[in-house]
Amino acid sequence: MCDQDHFEDDRKDYEARGLVTRKQFGAMLGAGVAMMLPKVANAAEVTESEVGVKTPDGTADCYFVHPASGAAPGVLIWPDIFGLRPAFRQMGKRLAESGYSVLVVNPFYRAKKAPTADAGGATPIAQVMPLAQGLNETTHMTDAKAFIGWLDQQASVAKNRKIGTQGYCMGGPIAFRTAAAMPDRVGAVGSFHGGGLVTATPNSPHLQASKSHAQFLIAIAESDDKRAPTDKTSLKDTFATANLPAEIEVYAGSMHGWCPPDSTAYNEALAEKAWSRLLVLYGKALA
Repeated sequence: MCDQDHFEDDRKDYEARGLVTRKQFGAMLGAGVAMMLPKVANAAEVTESEVGVKTPDGTADCYFVHPASGAAPGVLIWPDIFGLRPAFRQMGKRLAESGYSVLVVNPFYRAKKAPTADAGGATPIAQVMPLAQGLNETTHMTDAKAFIGWLDQQASVAKNRKIGTQGYCMGGPIAFRTAAAMPDRVGAVGSFHGGGLVTATPNSPHLQASKSHAQFLIAIAESDDKRAPTDKTSLKDTFATANLPAEIEVYAGSMHGWCPPDSTAYNEALAEKAWSRLLVLYGKALA
């Protein structure tokens, strides 16, 4: 569920007004021009690096950022379909400045090193869809175990605290499956405009996640809710039956993709609301 219409609409509007060419528009977003995330109050000094994480299928190129001193709860971030890029590095760094050791992964490492989308959040969906189609339930699970195993080897990750995971767009169901793959390690899951959380199959991500021991934050785009209005009810019923805490909300006025700052659907006010709820979740579940 990755709605590309709004990216194309904005690009066409810019071109019609003679403000930018298609190539320039993509380059702007890909370079992170739109990334103006609010500063973190009392931000921790952080250490950041590009790392390689070995998995059963190869070595994944990832971004790791953590407080410069001490050990902090680990967090695993699954990007949207446009992959690891400046926008998600900034989001990871901001979370680290809030007191977490954060690994942002390139989920498409089997096929291509980051950047995997030439124009970041403005990349035509057809260009990146084959990358997403190369992933499945098995890769989600094996990668989750490898990435969390790597985090637990780092001195900057607190071993006596649960790990959090968050996913955007296609990363939402992967975050759900991360909780299912490591039920005793993952304590919190955030999904933001996640696509395919609820399916009719026995291995639906929401059914798998309901067997975990995590707490959940599920932020649904209004545009997605209009396309699949019963998903929120299925999510609420499933997590209630499993007796798992789950905050499930449709963000009124939001379009699919509203959280990453390089998306043309970015809505700062709603993105900040979702971000603040994420920090509340982690503050409770990873304490």
